[in-house]
Amino acid sequence: MKPVSCIPLLAALLAATGWAAGPDDAKGLWLTAEKDAVIEFRPCADRATALCGRIVWDKDAGTPRDTCGMAIAQLERFDNDAWRDGWVYDPRNQKKYKGVVRVKSDELHIRAFVGVEVLGQTELLRRTAALPAAPSCKS
Repeated sequence: MKPVSCIPLLAALLAATGWAAGPDDAKGLWLTAEKDAVIEFRPCADRATALCGRIVWDKDAGTPRDTCGMAIAQLERFDNDAWRDGWVYDPRNQKKYKGVVRVKSDELHIRAFVGVEVLGQTELLRRTAALPAAPSCKS
């Protein structure tokens, strides 16, 4: 009797499901779907194990609609492929919601909700290597 190799089956399974995102995958610069702001996610200044998001580029920089420097997320822990237990802020309606952040490939999914996650709304952001040209937020 010939031994059966599990390697082809394992390779097919990994290709179909992809690699799970880790806690560091959300860190970096993310461009909003409207391409009007860039949000930087990194460890929180006062809690190195938490993830914070802040607007670092805004197309309206220097105008009354400027959101430069605004904190838009603080999530306390990474669990089950997502950052959880915190809040996300929507500067459009000036409201805080419960939030979850997930990375899937080159997309960051920010889910904002009241009550239960399944009833929320998701915003998609794309990873960017650098900030767009002017206008820009002052450091």
